[in-house]
Amino acid sequence: MGTDNFQFTGARKYTNDEITVYWKPSACVHASYCYRELIEVFDPGRRPWVDMKGAPTAEIIRVVNLCPTEALTWKWNDEEKNKNVTPDQTNHINFKRPELATQSGTDEPENPVSVKIMPDGPVVISGNFIFEYSGNRKEFREGLLSLCRCGASHQMPFCDGHHRKIGFEDK
Repeated sequence: MGTDNFQFTGARKYTNDEITVYWKPSACVHASYCYRELIEVFDPGRRPWVDMKGAPTAEIIRVVNLCPTEALTWKWNDEEKNKNVTPDQTNHINFKRPELATQSGTDEPENPVSVKIMPDGPVVISGNFIFEYSGNRKEFREGLLSLCRCGASHQMPFCDGHHRKIGFEDK
């Protein structure tokens, strides 16, 4: 097992013999893919809520890759395997959190803007972009931003997960 140099602020980590999964609660928009797809591993009613022994590693990776935000990311515990991860492994830290991966000698990856409307949830914008607030205040954003669509957020215009509490549904 390799050394874990991939710590980041506000994240919790869960590991088995093969991979480490990172959960960053502040990035979670409660899209619910994790527990709908794999309740044996991701059970919000249990503490700790992630049980890495609940399913085979390949299934955990598949479900973590469904997370539309950087709330769930993963890496191989064998550092050699991290060097050969392909882009279809969307939530591997090399792609979701490249600043965490040690990739000396490589060019910095491009970060195109992507906009995704989550079913019954927020608009998720990722990439490098300029976010313009009302009043013409502009801010360069790098990474991920979730915008409220339900109108119930206490952190407007950003999503804070209230869409789930009020039962927001797409029309």
